[in-house]
Amino acid sequence: MKKAHQIKVRERLLAVVAVLSFAATTPAHAQDYPKRPITMIVPFAAGGTSDVIARAVAEQMGASLGQTIVIENIAGAGGSTALTRAARAEPDGYTIAIGNAGTSAASYTIYPKLPFTPDSFAPIAMVAKTFGIVALRKDFPAKDLKEFIAYARSNPGKTNLGHAGVGSSNFLICKSFVQAAGIDVQLVGYRGAAPALTDAIGGQIDGVCDAAASVSQPIGDKLVKGLVVGSTVRLATLPDLPTSAEAGLPEFEAQGWNGLFAPKGTPPEIIAKLNASARTAVESEQVKKRFADLSTVAPDANEHAPEVLQQLVTRDVEKYRKLLEEKK
Repeated sequence: MKKAHQIKVRERLLAVVAVLSFAATTPAHAQDYPKRPITMIVPFAAGGTSDVIARAVAEQMGASLGQTIVIENIAGAGGSTALTRAARAEPDGYTIAIGNAGTSAASYTIYPKLPFTPDSFAPIAMVAKTFGIVALRKDFPAKDLKEFIAYARSNPGKTNLGHAGVGSSNFLICKSFVQAAGIDVQLVGYRGAAPALTDAIGGQIDGVCDAAASVSQPIGDKLVKGLVVGSTVRLATLPDLPTSAEAGLPEFEAQGWNGLFAPKGTPPEIIAKLNASARTAVESEQVKKRFADLSTVAPDANEHAPEVLQQLVTRDVEKYRKLLEEKK
């Protein structure tokens, strides 16, 4: 009996030591994180797709974390200026960034000398799936995709489409579209999706490549006219807008994503807290409603893990390398 008692005491002591050892290896700042506001860097001007999604998600993440998440818009170089700042930030969980297939995958082909690589970031979570749309100024002479392609081919180099800057997801929508259509149009870069859309509404440019999150409402209000959505199904918010297959251009595919990233070296415990709060945010009724209004979709239940976002980055780095190097 005495020996059995000694074994039990020893087992209890070992259990206590294990708990204390785990606590000792967890950084103190990770245990009480977050204790001050968090900055979420958005790589484009306010009002664009990434900005709208970031604000919707940040509000609910902040509520679950008990701290405010402040949005910081840093436009320039297709998002690279912002991600440089994010990559160089202290890896303490107080600076995170939202990225997409453009800023976090295609940019490595477009800007081969970037001061950061995919390994400069720790993935947190995918937060949204987006759908690309090509829209035209309301008085453009073509009424549908077939007429637009015919017009562009008859006027090579004279038609222009705006996007959120070289390296942005909107730029990739443009590149995918013009290559699939086999047309020669000018691609005009802006410091974000919002100013490009403003110029299309004002008639300063012929059209825009944009995500449904930004351009659905202007199309619905007839400020611009939708040409095609690069999706396999029509959008609930734009039931009259044909898919690429319906419009006769099935090669045009423009389904993207938005994800959250932290600087490399951010403690796993903090990444886990941010991931959990991101999951809570996109599953909230507030974000679901906002996304529905924007023709944006939240990730499926099996797509919340950081590893899923890492896989998307790896896949799209190669995907867009081929797209951008095929026809420059």
